[in-house]
Amino acid sequence: MNTIKYKVLGLCVCLFVISNNGIAQKKKAIALAPASYSIEGNITGLADGTTVQLTPGATHSSESPVAETTLKEGKFTFTGKLNEPRFFYLVFGKNKGYIHLIVENSKIKVTADGEVSKSEDERINFKNEVITGSKSNDYYKKETAFKAELNKDYENYHKGTEELGKLYSKARTSGNKKLIDSIGNSPEWKKFEADEKAFFTKVQKTTTDLIAKHKTTWWGPFFMMTQYSYFTPDQKPLFEQFSETAKKSYYGQLVDKDLNPKSLIGTSVANFGLKDKDGKACTAKEIVAGKKYILIDFWASWCGPCRKEIPNLKTAYSEYADKGFEILSISIDKDEKAWQKALGIEKMPWHNLLDDDKVSKSFNVKTIPATYLVDSKGIIISDNLRGAELEAKLKELLKS
Repeated sequence: MNTIKYKVLGLCVCLFVISNNGIAQKKKAIALAPASYSIEGNITGLADGTTVQLTPGATHSSESPVAETTLKEGKFTFTGKLNEPRFFYLVFGKNKGYIHLIVENSKIKVTADGEVSKSEDERINFKNEVITGSKSNDYYKKETAFKAELNKDYENYHKGTEELGKLYSKARTSGNKKLIDSIGNSPEWKKFEADEKAFFTKVQKTTTDLIAKHKTTWWGPFFMMTQYSYFTPDQKPLFEQFSETAKKSYYGQLVDKDLNPKSLIGTSVANFGLKDKDGKACTAKEIVAGKKYILIDFWASWCGPCRKEIPNLKTAYSEYADKGFEILSISIDKDEKAWQKALGIEKMPWHNLLDDDKVSKSFNVKTIPATYLVDSKGIIISDNLRGAELEAKLKELLKS
């Protein structure tokens, strides 16, 4: 009997020791878990003193760097702490070159070979990029590997249609309806349109599947921010499927804010001044004097949807300019030469100004194209009107 009692007692002691060892190991693991991050970089090919900035990305906003340093013998270091993983850009040489990564509280190493191009803008190109130490970054690469296939699909259906596309674009820009109809009815163009529709259907399905797969974590809203350049009401169901945890995450809150922006309709536009393509300082008040309605259009040379909307703006301008309608396009380009080049190509016959960051921020521009229709009193009466919607609104307001 005593033997049994001692054996039971021994078992209890053993279990107590094991239990305490388990707790101790858990505490040790918690203690060893990184409470902050470090990013150690080793970049070849760039001069000492080259600036390196750590700038937030995937926010649909122009962000300021959270940290800045310079290269010394190709090396740089950043340290900090995050509540959850975040997407960042390593920006080299004041917007000359970029490496993106997802930062988490861990020891991260970044290596790459950099090369300054011989072009006038001295862009920095990178190859042989290797990022280690961030499990989130590894997962991001795995989950977005499908983009390589989509890029290949895009190239394939555009192959052999370059000249036809240029001709169609030229016809739209000049308003040559006969040529537009001729091209649009050709077998080559119809095949191109069918292939394009199939491509974007695939893109949409791939995107929604990716987001739905991650509806319970921060990854879901993060992928919404990275897969869509701007949101429309069509994306609201994607957000509504998320768990409360996902919605309350950093990226969840950003998506919510973008999907449900505070409307500026009914507010007045303060006068502002910017420089035009000739470097001349202009004020909005001077430009719109005597006009009944003004469309303030935020765009950029690198924004595909913005460039596609220009022919529609030209149509509206040619029809209503003599009835009191004016357009004021404001580019958010950081590269003035790229802006000037785009202006030369697009030949927009209205006022074009270059943003200084302050004006776009005053309009709370998160995504582009972004448009605001303003009346003669300086009150915003509508926003984000494009194509047929803009045409219908102007027809309503400027009845003959």
